[in-house]
Order: sequence, then structure tokens, then C-alpha cells
Amino acid sequence: MLAASWFVAYSAVLPLTQQVWGLSGREAGLIQSAFHLGYLVSLFVVGFIADHYGARRAYLVTGVAAWVAPILFVVFAHGFWSAYWLHLLTGLCQGGTYTPVLGLVNEHVERDRRGRAMGLVIGASSAGYALCLGLSAFVLGFAGWRAAIGAVAVLPLLAWIMSLAAMRSTPNVVHPRPAGEGALAALPAVFANRRGMLSILGYTCHNWELLGLWAWLPAFLTAALTAGGEGAQAAATAALALAAVTYVANIGGSILGGTMADRWGRTETILLWSCVSLVLSFSINWLVNAPAALLVLLACVYNFSAIADSSTHSTLLAESVPPHQVGVAFSVRSAIGFGAGVVSPVVFGWALDLAGGTRNAADPHAWGIAWATLGIGAALGPLATWKLRREKEG
Repeated sequence: MLAASWFVAYSAVLPLTQQVWGLSGREAGLIQSAFHLGYLVSLFVVGFIADHYGARRAYLVTGVAAWVAPILFVVFAHGFWSAYWLHLLTGLCQGGTYTPVLGLVNEHVERDRRGRAMGLVIGASSAGYALCLGLSAFVLGFAGWRAAIGAVAVLPLLAWIMSLAAMRSTPNVVHPRPAGEGALAALPAVFANRRGMLSILGYTCHNWELLGLWAWLPAFLTAALTAGGEGAQAAATAALALAAVTYVANIGGSILGGTMADRWGRTETILLWSCVSLVLSFSINWLVNAPAALLVLLACVYNFSAIADSSTHSTLLAESVPPHQVGVAFSVRSAIGFGAGVVSPVVFGWALDLAGGTRNAADPHAWGIAWATLGIGAALGPLATWKLRREKEG
């Protein structure tokens, strides 16, 4: 939970930095995407490290960089370019807090409980996002945006210190490879695994929608509250508190989705929740002028459904490849899936600009088009999962 808190720190203050630094929607989206770009590179590299040196060791060693980089961002980000490169750096330093953790769960939890365990991990991440937004909203009540994300930047350090104690007796497992197979040999093997690649395609569509949602939801709620008569600072503070409530819904979605995957089936669970979130991506988009209570309710349902299949995607992929290729499979998935997450917020912001959202922040037409880009990008996900399910039945 604490390690994941930085993931949405910039989103928490995006409306304020956009105003202070004079950023367009595209520029604001690019800064958010810089994190995802760095994150996907780090996930790709850390997957190989985890396979070669063990998941526990990879988590603890890379955890040092994960708490240093956010502090650098807080101190030195002062405009578009400095924020872009420093946010890229924070992303490059965060991969060790994700892939090795999934590997640890896959190694130490039996199959009939693994989906729920993955759900608890993803749920803890969602709790971290909620904690970030709630803490930011609290600090913004009496200080500026830099102090707000400064408070969040301390949390990854606390996470690393706690991990040193929590993993004292956790064995570091290095899965043996077949004789003569090098680390890079797993890469073409993963690409040749049809079930694994269908799972990765479904996850990529899932990420396009989810990361775009997380990047722009606080700004969307801020625009809605501003249209209702709130001032910019008050609207941003209230929007963060309301967005934090929607992230609490993520916790329930992650745990329920993982539990359903154990009891009902992996692909069935993904199909259900991906279709529900797809419907919402084309529904919430036109409602920026709706009552705040309705928007928060819909955002909670949207966040719940958008993340309910996340842990199941991870479980399904881990079970689709040999144990010694799990880290590389997650690396491939991260490069492709988070690559979509890099592009998604930029496309959202670009669509918002083109539709006139920069001129009128509460224009439902502009927000409608911007949110629709998430649904369009996510549309192939259920199809890939359906094909994966048909293959299993065949």
C-alpha cells in the first residue's frame, strides 16, 4: 500500500500544476505518461532481474531507488520539462515494487488461493492510491501542492523500511532453467505462447482504460465541482477527497475479482468485469455537469469494475507460462500493457484539447469525447479473453 502511493501523486495535483505551470491538456498528459513510460521500462528490466536473482532480492534492492526518486521530483520539478524528466525517473525506479511482488505471490501461494492473494496485492495498491489522494487533499487544506506530494513522497521510504522487517524469513527462490537455456531465450518462448499473448492483449486493453481513468479522474471531478461554483483550490481539494473515495472502491473490486477468479474461473471473471467497465467508459463521459453525488457513485462503480479483473489477468498469465519464465512474461506484458498506459492519458488530453476542453473546462461534449477514447481502446480486451476461453474449452 505504501509503496504504491506515489503512483497517482502527480494526478492528485494535476489541476493545480496545470494552472501554475500554464500547461495544456496534452502537456499535462505527457507528464503523467512520462511516469508510465519509465515504469514500463523498469518493469521490463526487473522481470529479467527477478528471474535471474530471485523475486525477494529484486524487490529489496530496487526498493531503494523507489523512495529516492519521488523526493527528487518534489524538490526539483518546476515546469514542464523538469517535471517530465523527473517523473520519468520516478517511473524508472518503481518497477521493483510490482513484478517481484507478483512473483512472490505466485511462488508462495497455492493455486486455489492465488487469485484472491493477487487480489489482495492489487487491493493494497488501490488502498495506496486512496491514501495518496486523501493525504494530498488533507495537506492541500493548509499548504500548497508541493507540500501535498511531499507528504506522499515519504511513504515509499516507510514501505522499504517495513519490507526489510517483513521479508526477514522469506526465502529467495531462483527457478532453474532447462540446461543450456539463457535468460534471453525465454523472450521468444513467451511470444510463441498463444495463451500467454492473448492474456497480454487483454491486459493491454485493460491498462489503456484503467491508467487513463486514474490519470484524469481527479481533473474531471475538479471540472465538475468548478462548474458547480467552487473556486479552483477548493474544487481541487474536494475532488481529491472524492477521488480517494472511488479508490477505496478499487480495494473491494480487487479482492472480489480475485476471489471470483478462484471460485468461478479466470476468463469468466475477466469477461464480466471488462464488459461492465467498458459500458461505464461510454456513460460517465457526458455527465460532467451532473450532481457531484451521482458522479462519485458512477466513478466508484467504474473504478470497482475497471480493476476487478486486474489481479485475474496477473494470475492467468503466471499460470500460462513455465515457472522460470514468469518474470520475463510479466516483463513482456509490462512493456506492451504499460506502453498502452503511456499513450492513453496523452490521447485523452489531446482529445480534450481538440474538443475545446481547454477553453471550457466543464464542456460535456469535450469530456465525452475524451472519455470515449478510453472505451475505444479497451474494446478489444473482452474479445481477446473470449478467444482465450474458447481455446481452453477446445
